[in-house]
Amino acid sequence: MVSGPASSSPGTTGPAAARTVADGAAPLARVVRGGVVESVHLGHLVVLAPDGTVRLAIGDPDVTIWPRSSVKPLQALAMLEHGLDLPDPLLALVAASHNGEPFHRAAAREVLRRAGLTPSSLRNTPDMPLHAPSAYAWQVADHVEEGDGPGPAPIAQNCSGKHAGMLATCVAAGWDLESYLAEAHPLQVAIRARIADLTGAAPEHVTVDGCGAPLFSTTPAGLARAFGRIAGAPGRDAASPEARLARAMNAHPEMVGGDGREATLAMRAVPGLVAKDGADGVYGAGLPDGSALAFKVLDGGSRPRPAVLAAALRVAGAEQIEGVDLRALEEMAATPVLGGGHPVGHVEPWSAT
Repeated sequence: MVSGPASSSPGTTGPAAARTVADGAAPLARVVRGGVVESVHLGHLVVLAPDGTVRLAIGDPDVTIWPRSSVKPLQALAMLEHGLDLPDPLLALVAASHNGEPFHRAAAREVLRRAGLTPSSLRNTPDMPLHAPSAYAWQVADHVEEGDGPGPAPIAQNCSGKHAGMLATCVAAGWDLESYLAEAHPLQVAIRARIADLTGAAPEHVTVDGCGAPLFSTTPAGLARAFGRIAGAPGRDAASPEARLARAMNAHPEMVGGDGREATLAMRAVPGLVAKDGADGVYGAGLPDGSALAFKVLDGGSRPRPAVLAAALRVAGAEQIEGVDLRALEEMAATPVLGGGHPVGHVEPWSAT
């Protein structure tokens, strides 16, 4: 592969990287249709043991990536440490990229209500619910009482729980509400510091995520390290913020994603699992013994994510966890390739390539 010098993109600060995410990428999954390989998804993946040693590396675990929404549990931890205090279901929503189902929107409103705020304070990007039935219902419903129109709205966007949590944290800490998305705001400074602590390295780059919040760079290895610390916390220090967040996410996986989402399905199948997807093919997950994984699909696609997640969880040791539902995990991993509306192929993780 031939590559030229990297340069910072518009809207991004930080030093130019010597390598790009395309360098060193390796096959993570392949799509088989009618017995013939149709497509191959490249990327980077790492599985860490509880002591942080590498069990499996595909591609470059140290390549710089944008973690996208997989970083939300790390952001939520910074909020907990600066005054956010919510019941577990609402805390799980703060770490979510939710479907925008009615119970998600109601929970986001409740986070705001507890802080004395309304959805008008939200500064995240307006959008429709990710969940198709909920998006349709949103469009045709009477929104007079909610104060929203039938089109895109901040409360319906998948990051509204995180933004509601950010605002509630600002209220608790006495910080300015209007500027809570500014990189120099005390909340974002605290988030950046928490990310550095959990991943083991200070972010070298910062840009703006799709929802409008600052987004700090990391690596697959750094992201996995963070998830291992969060998921393993209940066994190390049950009173820690990390342990509280891990319990909330695993106990309320429907708040983290919703109907049909693989993070929700995986956490239901694996006791103690903490898993979070991110846009553009990113994933982070941790098991209760501190084992962890992270990956980035090079093309940014979501199609291979379930199969890769399940295979990586097996390498991490999920099958040995007491109470694991292996059938549910296998069902989550299955991504049929359709022809005429019927399965004619499948997506295979790297172990079958």
